[in-house]
Amino acid sequence: MTWIRTIPLAEADEKLQEALRQRELYPSEYAEVVRGLEDRDAGIVASHTLIPEALYHAFATFGALMSPELPLSRRQHEMIATMVSVTNRCFY
Repeated sequence: MTWIRTIPLAEADEKLQEALRQRELYPSEYAEVVRGLEDRDAGIVASHTLIPEALYHAFATFGALMSPELPLSRRQHEMIATMVSVTNRCFY
């Protein structure tokens, strides 16, 4: 596995903290900790901590796309995401 330097959340500066706050736009079920992934500092998000501007826009975009105020239901969002993942042969 490749090692990538990351910034632990406890050491995040204001710019990184602001980027991470965009997760508040996500649907509530995304706040639940996934069993086996209890270390919230690990994973793909941590690999982006060196580029807070990119992380901010990625989180904000996804949050806006999943807004409950949009005409698609959550179920439809998930079906689209599933089909995109299958089409792109994504493991997750």
